[in-house]
Amino acid sequence: MNDTIAVSRDGAIATVVLNRPEKLNALTRAMWQALGAAIDALSIDDSLRCVIVRGAGEKAFSPGNDIAEFATARSNKAQAIEYGRVMHATADALARCRHPLVAQIHGICVGGGLEIASLCDLRICGEGSRFGAPIKNLGLVMAYPEMAPLVRLAGADVALEILLEGRIFGAAEAKEKRLVTRVVPDGDVAAEALATAQRIADGAPLVARWHKKFARRLATGAPLAAAEYDECFDCFDTEDFRIGYAAFLAKAKPEFRGK
Repeated sequence: MNDTIAVSRDGAIATVVLNRPEKLNALTRAMWQALGAAIDALSIDDSLRCVIVRGAGEKAFSPGNDIAEFATARSNKAQAIEYGRVMHATADALARCRHPLVAQIHGICVGGGLEIASLCDLRICGEGSRFGAPIKNLGLVMAYPEMAPLVRLAGADVALEILLEGRIFGAAEAKEKRLVTRVVPDGDVAAEALATAQRIADGAPLVARWHKKFARRLATGAPLAAAEYDECFDCFDTEDFRIGYAAFLAKAKPEFRGK
């Protein structure tokens, strides 16, 4: 871990911060690597129930990769392949994370920043947030692993619109394109993200993990095997089901244990 990726914990909720505010949280290779390591470590922590991902400050989530680093770390195909391996390993860590991920988006969310946000399960932004991927102006291609979450959220035609035009667009259009799930006043983004994470954390954690797994599986479009169908009913043998059922009948708030 390096100090450009900061992780904090408040009960069952962790917050991962892209922590380079002097550069609007522009991403370096080291940041990509540290982000992947942080997400992998959080994913295996069963005491967690939700992870918030955000940029430091309120000017930007991230404008994408730091172009100043390209001269030494991404100046030719061989270097780009190595850089890409780091980026794509982190994208895979985000996609595989067992806990729900909430992107708390302030300000600019462009390029690699948009890719990270797109890999989160819920994406909450402010009315003044800005989105896009103007990499055509750099002569750069968005590789398959980077484009996949955009295509999943917005569809291939809208992903192409974003990449071919390279426009920067606002929060309302991002919501229309399904790139964000909720738009709130700029001053309410942090509170809404935390409230969302708390609502998730109040639920049964095993159920949240199953729902994430099932949604990813359904997105593949492949037929379900008998064992996968059977897994849908594993929740009935959990302690959390008994807790939730009893609390409902007692009109009390359930205190789930993740068992």
